[in-house]
Amino acid sequence: MTTERREPAADADERTMLEGWLEYHRQTLAWKCEGLTDAQLRTAAVAPSTLTLMGLVRHMAEVERSWYRRVLADEDADPIHYSDENPDGEFLLTEEDTWQEAHATWQAEIEAARRNTAGVPLDAPTRGLHRRTGERYTLRWIHTHMIEEYARHNGHADLIRESLDGATGD
Repeated sequence: MTTERREPAADADERTMLEGWLEYHRQTLAWKCEGLTDAQLRTAAVAPSTLTLMGLVRHMAEVERSWYRRVLADEDADPIHYSDENPDGEFLLTEEDTWQEAHATWQAEIEAARRNTAGVPLDAPTRGLHRRTGERYTLRWIHTHMIEEYARHNGHADLIRESLDGATGD
């Protein structure tokens, strides 16, 4: 599989632009993980860090779930990999954790995000509240935050990937 990445058109409207850049960054993370074994995807770049490509994908599944299901749509969606007792659970991998499961879970959360954002105006307040701040947000804010979240973690992914096999890219 070769991940296709496309930047949004320079003259796109605001919603198309935001959703285009979000998709671009989702695709970038998938691209950084492409062609690696489960063992490589569970390998941290630098000890004692537990930051791995698979952990980043599991984290982004949690972030997608939190913002687009819990906050935007007010769904009762429990965490997938972390808990109050284990707040970094998405990054703490075992030999049993597989790319197939991590990728499928991430893609399912992306699809849920797409369903939950369809038809929602950018300025509409969220139905749910953020669990820590108790605030409502707008879809515009959430999309912008998610672009930032992916962009930051894609920088991490680039460094991890380079440490694994020397592959680099934008």
